Amino acid sequence: MERVLDDADRTKLFDGDDGQFYQSPRFVQHVDDAFRDRLTDCYRECLSSGDDVFDAMSSWVSHLPEDLELGTVVGHGMNAEELAANDRLDRWFLQDLNADQSLPLDDAAFDAVLVAVSVQYLQHPGPVFAEFARALRPGGVLVVSFSNRMFVQKAIRAWRASDMDGRAELVRAYVRSTEGFAEPTVHAETPGTDPFYAVVARKE
Repeated sequence: MERVLDDADRTKLFDGDDGQFYQSPRFVQHVDDAFRDRLTDCYRECLSSGDDVFDAMSSWVSHLPEDLELGTVVGHGMNAEELAANDRLDRWFLQDLNADQSLPLDDAAFDAVLVAVSVQYLQHPGPVFAEFARALRPGGVLVVSFSNRMFVQKAIRAWRASDMDGRAELVRAYVRSTEGFAEPTVHAETPGTDPFYAVVARKE
């Protein structure tokens, strides 16, 4: 696997315990209405009825289309109260991906892996994206969305130092360095105040 980040790239302004940072629930929206609507439309374009979905680095909302009947939706995150409040999740688990990148998921268990406005916090994206690929079925889709908002103190240096197009290229590099994915595509729009970016890739 190609090396994308070095140790300096992975550093954060606040390198304290992630579990403590996310201990208190945040029942707020981290992007504006237009971004969320565009993300839901993106999911509608990428997902099919009956798909099993892994919502990685999730929260109290998943932005999935309300009118789309899905299979099993599994969530992952850092705060139990937020995940328990997410009515789209059939089950969920807690895990700090910066401490442990091995996901407790079966091989080829999902048709889609979604990462919404959270990829900027991954210090070891290589093994995490390898786990995403392992959990996806052939033809399954990975959708990584992001904007210009973040918890600055927890975002990695490589992310903070890049502009939006540079961040898209960074996520593309994560995908390209992971065995099993086809060439990723980038969707870049500004539907409202917050820019909308999504990197989409299919498992070969």
